[in-house]
Amino acid sequence: MCRTVELRQAVLARNDDGARELRAELAARGTVVVNLLSSPGSGKTALLEAELGLARTRGVPVAALTADLATENDAVRLARSGAPVKQVLTDGLCHLETAMLRDHLAGWLPADTRLLFVENVGNLVCPASYDLGESLRVVLASVTEGEDKPLKYPTAFGLANLVLVTKTDLAVAAEFDEAAFLANVARVNPGVEVLFTSVRTGQGAGVLLDRALAVLDGTPAHRPVMAGTPGTGHSHTHAHGDDGHPHAHTHGDEDGHPHGSGAAHPHAAVAERS
Repeated sequence: MCRTVELRQAVLARNDDGARELRAELAARGTVVVNLLSSPGSGKTALLEAELGLARTRGVPVAALTADLATENDAVRLARSGAPVKQVLTDGLCHLETAMLRDHLAGWLPADTRLLFVENVGNLVCPASYDLGESLRVVLASVTEGEDKPLKYPTAFGLANLVLVTKTDLAVAAEFDEAAFLANVARVNPGVEVLFTSVRTGQGAGVLLDRALAVLDGTPAHRPVMAGTPGTGHSHTHAHGDDGHPHAHTHGDEDGHPHGSGAAHPHAAVAERS
């Protein structure tokens, strides 16, 4: 058990080192990374497509990298915005890591990109533990997922710089309790901003882009209490199993779970669209 814990810490520490380096490299070229996390079906892709389109109309150079276990469906949808898009197929891996992101950006990311949106693999467990060198981490939850979502996934919501509620056009039908949701978010991440959106009605259109541009202009993002020392990436002390999931940061034969190890993943397929 001791070796398992040590290996988990080593993997995450290596990832954090790489994240700090990548963040600094991208900052030097004027690029900010926005990491989007959510459960499947939250409406993350629909929201991102709309925000990319709005960025293009405003003349903001943006790009998007989207990760899924299979299909290029999300890349096809996002490419309709006119922004450069890359699809990463993780071949069963449940999250992105900094080394993977760096490999996929090499030779692809346009030099003038100011905002890079990373649509992470759709789950709120494993991706929550991995800093990708982002300057803004956004967690999304739809009104249909339940008001207790932040309590069920405290690491994901607890490390968010911004929380977006999606599909608000369904709030009445879903009997969504806004006050209860806000209270639950505040329990795990006091002070984080929560914004409400609906791609169908246009509610909150541009809020994600506006917050990302503010960070690009130097406005400090919300610093979660759960996060570690500023500038050192996300703390790991809370990130192991607090969601009720035995995060497979043991990587490889330790537990047989196909998570990454911080090294490049040769089986991840890539498709580019522009």
